[in-house]
Amino acid sequence: MSAAIITASALSLVGLIVSFMLGYLPVTVDGLSHAGLAIFVTLVTLFTHCMAMFYLIGKGRAVRDAISEGELISDAGGRVSALRTPVFKLSSLAIALTMVTGIIGGGVDTGVLPSLLHAMFAVMAILANSAAFWKISMALNESSRIVAEVNRDLGVSQ
Repeated sequence: MSAAIITASALSLVGLIVSFMLGYLPVTVDGLSHAGLAIFVTLVTLFTHCMAMFYLIGKGRAVRDAISEGELISDAGGRVSALRTPVFKLSSLAIALTMVTGIIGGGVDTGVLPSLLHAMFAVMAILANSAAFWKISMALNESSRIVAEVNRDLGVSQ
């Protein structure tokens, strides 16, 4: 599951960058428009960040339950829980900036807002999503190592 979340996060980041570049082309590329791609990629991006956050919540619970049921003395539950904080902060920021960028994009499309404002938010959203991708990747990889450690302590063969 963590590989799927990391892959979806990477693809959504690439999609945001491609959508940004399409915004500066005067025509659509083979029927692919900036707005059409941006709407799709925004939804995938929001879904991916939410899945990463829920996955880390569930992983922390599973590790704490395994430690309790196995009667282990370990700080693994706390370490998994600590991985959530930076991911939650950056993912929440990335979600907010991505949504605001899309909303402002609608204002640009109707001629109410300047395109420079949309472009500035798009750059901030891409940067926030890049940082969130990095933290998500690191957190999910570390949580996998912690789970392997707990499984080893429980004597579970993999």
